[in-house]
Amino acid sequence: MVYDFFETEYIGPLFLASDEQGLRYVRFEKSRKPFQIESDWKQDSNYFKRVKAQLRAYFNSELKQFDLTLALEGTAFQKSVWKTLQDIPYGTVTTYQWVANQIGNPKAVRAVGGANGKNPIAIVIPCHRVIGSNGSLTGFGGGLDVKQQLINLEQTA
Repeated sequence: MVYDFFETEYIGPLFLASDEQGLRYVRFEKSRKPFQIESDWKQDSNYFKRVKAQLRAYFNSELKQFDLTLALEGTAFQKSVWKTLQDIPYGTVTTYQWVANQIGNPKAVRAVGGANGKNPIAIVIPCHRVIGSNGSLTGFGGGLDVKQQLINLEQTA
């Protein structure tokens, strides 16, 4: 596994990890769930040039859709949720109920929330675009203030 960090002025540092299969993690360094770097992982900033270029373009409001190879590990249900999250258009928000409906399981709203919370590739898989049915911001690994900042970034682009 290869890792590095990406500094953003907007929301602070991001942790990146990848292997030969693709990008595995984009995590907020200041997350409520700290990430453990394994002893056999190697830090290599050059490995992430494409990822960083796309993240930079995103934060400069120049990129609305990421084009990166992702290596997702999760249950079939989680993967279906994460795939659906990638279909949420840039600059919009939707609800957990909408996601549950899209995956054909309208009663799975809480499970969708759980899968959303386990999204390993924040921002690239835009879990920040999902809000509560009443319009409120709900749990987010980077904190609700970061979720709001990402929504604002996209809606003002």
